[in-house]
Amino acid sequence: MNFSDEDLSRIIEMAWEDRTPFEAINHQFGLGEPQLIGLMRRSLKPGSFKSWRKRVSARKTKHQKLRPVEVSRCYCPTQYKQR
Repeated sequence: MNFSDEDLSRIIEMAWEDRTPFEAINHQFGLGEPQLIGLMRRSLKPGSFKSWRKRVSARKTKHQKLRPVEVSRCYCPTQYKQR
């Protein structure tokens, strides 16, 4: 998939956010978790990618099904269109 620089920046930002689940990125940009991991691997420096993987691997909030009930929302601004 080819993304504009703005979309690529937003995808990376959402991937780093603790409260934005992978499912929200998939819904908005059509990237499943494996595709997102590949995109992050290509887009980040190796150390940043390792840091991101370590961070999201330990976060239950990155998977909708594992989220605690009290985490009921994620940041989804209306200026970004759904795909």
